[in-house]
Amino acid sequence: MANVRKHAADAEIIGILIQEMAPESIEVIVGATKDSQFGPALMFGLGGVFVELLEDVTFRIAPITKRDALEMITEVKAYPLLRGYRGQLPADIGSIVSILINTSKLVMDYPEIKELDLNPIMVYEKGARTVDARIILE
Repeated sequence: MANVRKHAADAEIIGILIQEMAPESIEVIVGATKDSQFGPALMFGLGGVFVELLEDVTFRIAPITKRDALEMITEVKAYPLLRGYRGQLPADIGSIVSILINTSKLVMDYPEIKELDLNPIMVYEKGARTVDARIILE
């Protein structure tokens, strides 16, 4: 609060949000956008800065099945990183599948969602944690 007042004395401070830092891990992105012709489309790829740098993503039209989710995960070129590459722990593929399927359900249940980004999602050997999310409604 003192630092804000020091740099922006006239700032209106409504509150402060403090969150636990997520441990480092492999970062992935799950996104959705509403296509004018096909409806909700899901996206999956490496997250964080890698989504823009590598442009290694895959898409499916919602709703998706478990098989679709697994195909999305294995289609990206970075899939070996998720399996555990050069001594790194493997990522919890089941957690990624669950996030993809639940995101698919979400955009199907709420057609007013125009765009959705979960980026990054930190994926661990057991479990995953969404660090940042953005939803744009129509």
